[in-house]
Amino acid sequence: MFTFNYAEGATVASAWIVWFIVLAALFLFNEFSRRSKTGAFISFIVLPVVLSILWFTVLKDKTYTDWFHIAKVYSSTAGCIGFWFIRHYKKKDKLTGEVLWRLSEKKLALAFPPLILAINIAEAVARDFQIGNLGLMKELFEGEIMMSGSWNYMNGIAGILNIITITGWFGIVIRKKTEKDKSMDMLWPDMMWFWIIAYDLWNFAYTYNCLPGHSWYCGLALLLAPTICSFTIGKGAWLQHRAHTLAIWCMFAQTFPQFQDQGRFQVMSTYNPNIYFAVSLIALLANIAVFGYMVYKMVKTKRNPYLGELYVDSPRYKEVKVLGEPSILDGKALI
Repeated sequence: MFTFNYAEGATVASAWIVWFIVLAALFLFNEFSRRSKTGAFISFIVLPVVLSILWFTVLKDKTYTDWFHIAKVYSSTAGCIGFWFIRHYKKKDKLTGEVLWRLSEKKLALAFPPLILAINIAEAVARDFQIGNLGLMKELFEGEIMMSGSWNYMNGIAGILNIITITGWFGIVIRKKTEKDKSMDMLWPDMMWFWIIAYDLWNFAYTYNCLPGHSWYCGLALLLAPTICSFTIGKGAWLQHRAHTLAIWCMFAQTFPQFQDQGRFQVMSTYNPNIYFAVSLIALLANIAVFGYMVYKMVKTKRNPYLGELYVDSPRYKEVKVLGEPSILDGKALI
């Protein structure tokens, strides 16, 4: 599946060591940005502004300039900024200091997470279809050696299904502060583990199809970091973790593109069409299964997954929901 750049003196062991360093760095960065309100502000507002100046001035001849990389770095950062406001913005009475309302309890605000998620998936779907339509046979395209095939279309369909199966965003809540965790994570109880796995399989296939020279890092390490966090110390906040790690990785890649594109840390695809086909087929089958299960639950429970929550009877849903802070609306409908 992968081949290492032995010409630069790398070994399988050194490639794995660097991979684990990347995974650990992403995990630790996510901990810093999620547990600190100020840390997140620095990471996703101050840092991108400073780096943008560098990208379009002193680094303009080295950084990525194609539409996809530019769109990805700014859309992922926009997601982090939006999530930061949802988590922390609240309106208080000027005299009493009483919290009158929270942004996290506004329907319009809660439509933002699924929207930015769907946009990010759609960007990758468009890229898969674009590469598939070009008919490339191990040809250089926008700095990457690409190989087009049926796998691009299979995975594009898998991504569309992944968007369709996004459910229950009006049930998003903010994690209540405790002595052990004051992060105020943005919890999404209706985002089930099987949807996350289907997303990871689809996104890995996308990186393998369209970023074959980068998928060792942005396909494996970058996907595992938020997933590990969401199943351990940061339960229920996968989308927030994914946005944080994706944004910082995109900023790193924009600033140091040579890390993946050349030198001893470069890891390439073997460009085996059978592997391409198998990876995308697995992603497609997983997303078909999630879609089928969603339809089954809709029919059985008569619940609308786009106006309410679908998996409320799941133990995982209940485990995450109980971590959320109580609403100040006292049972009133979201506005």
